[in-house]
Formats: sequence, C-alpha cells, structure tokens
Amino acid sequence: MGTGKSFSGRVAIVGAGAVGLYYGGCLARSGLDVHFLMRGDYNHAREHGVAIESPRGDFTIFPAHCHRAPGEIGPCELVIVATKATANASLPGLVGPLVGAGTAILTLQNGLGNEDWLASHFGPSRVMGGPCFVCLNRVGPARVAHLDHGLVMLGEYQGPAGERARQIAGAMTRAGVPCEVTDDLALIRWKKLVWNVPFNGLAIAEGGATVADVLADARLLARARGLMAEIVRAAGRLGHAIQPAFADDMVERSRTMGPYRPSSLLDYIAGRDVEVEAIWGEPLRRGRSAGVAMPELEALYSRLKALCPGS
Repeated sequence: MGTGKSFSGRVAIVGAGAVGLYYGGCLARSGLDVHFLMRGDYNHAREHGVAIESPRGDFTIFPAHCHRAPGEIGPCELVIVATKATANASLPGLVGPLVGAGTAILTLQNGLGNEDWLASHFGPSRVMGGPCFVCLNRVGPARVAHLDHGLVMLGEYQGPAGERARQIAGAMTRAGVPCEVTDDLALIRWKKLVWNVPFNGLAIAEGGATVADVLADARLLARARGLMAEIVRAAGRLGHAIQPAFADDMVERSRTMGPYRPSSLLDYIAGRDVEVEAIWGEPLRRGRSAGVAMPELEALYSRLKALCPGS
C-alpha cells in the first residue's frame, strides 16, 4: 500500500457471518477482488452468490469467490477478520496462509483484546481495528439483512492512523460504507462498548429483549444507562475520555433500530457461543484493575456466564 495510491488489492474475509458478508459484499460490489472463507454456506454461495438486503439497495455478488480453506486463497493485501471473538484460538491457522510480506490484518470483531491476540501471533505492525456501528442479521445461507447504520471507525493497533488506514478507509467509502479513520483505536473500542454492553447483554439477560423493548421499559432503560455510565467511567480512568453525553447520543441513535435483536441474542438463541469474555468480562477486568467499581457490569457478567456456560 504505497503512499498516494488508492487501495485495490486482494481481500480475504475470514468469518462469513453477517458482518463479514455485508462488508465483504460491499467491497466486492465496488470492484475489489474479495475472497470469502466459508464453511456451512459454501455450496449455497457458490450456486447463488452472496445476497445483501439493505434500505440502501439490495444486491447480490455472483459469482462470489468462495473457499473452504485459506490455502485456496493464498496471500492477500488485506485480511478482514469478522469471526466471533470466541473463535480466536482458530485464527492462527485460518489467517496464517493469507499473510504475505505486506499484508494488513483488520479485525471488525466486538469487545476488547482482539487486536492484542492478533498482534501476538502476526506482529503488531500488521494489525488494525475497525469497530463497526451497524445493525445486521444473517437471515439465510449467505444472505444478510442490513437494517440500519454501518459506520466503520478504522485505526492502527499501534500509533496514529497513517497512509495505509486512509487507503483502506477510502476503499470502504467508495464501496458505500461510511468509514472514518481514528488516531485512538482504544477510545473507539470503549465507545462501542457503551452500546454493546447494555443492549447485547440485556437482550439475553432479560429473556429476549429487543432494542425497542429496552428503550420502552423504564426499568430496563435505567439498567442500560447505569451500565453505560460504568463503561464511561472505566474508560476515563484508563485514559480514554468519553463525554457523558455520548451515552445520550447512543440512546437516541438506537431509537431508529426498532425491534432489533442484537447479534449476541441471536447467537444465544441458536445455541452458539456468546462473546461473554470479550464484551463483558474484559471491560470489567480492566475497569477493576483501574480501581473503578462496576457493580452493574459485574452483575450482568455473572448472569451471562450462568446463562452461557460454554462461552
């Protein structure tokens, strides 16, 4: 990714769930050479392509470059990791064959600690993070419903955003994905937790509560705001200052989502592993280490561990 050039390289998508299919589909539609690493949806995607339903316009990528093994893809200029954090132990084997001399690895995963994990295996200079603020559901084999939002905040694991980040952000923008670069990736990670911790967590703990349910119920909204306040305090103590008004903004932005069922709830209902440690456990541990009392998060984390014993 040389200075002054636009990004046009080969892209691998590791994790062909809702996030990977949506952002990979957008990049493929823009003309980039995108390759999807798939398991269960492989045959369907080979026969019918990758389908995206969106208020911004439905589209299908056909033919889609689908592969069962990373060795079939080979080294790429950009590897986008969109697996659940619960699958991190498998990433060295999945990502390794995709890495060449100049490969960048961009994780779109939720929670804290994912960049650290990738950096420990592939080196910190390769790793980038892209917290995405989006409402997506996988609604069928290789089919995703994009419901609302979509912003990606792109940053380097180490240091400020440079030319590489700007090139990738430019490629996403050209693909119709709102994308901004940040010089403080850790701050953006904590900002995303301000939404993910309450809305994903309460959805499970409160028996399937949608975003609309939380907003409409005074008790649930009070719990959500309490969790948000704890995340804001912990982030601030750790050097990532978030204005208290940011929580209000997250509540207001959530009103357009309607009866949206967050991804963690869908995982729980389907019997899949839930990202309990990345989204709730790690923020709690880091907040405690900084001396921040987080009783609301502690109670929610305990409840989620009981409900999701295998996660």
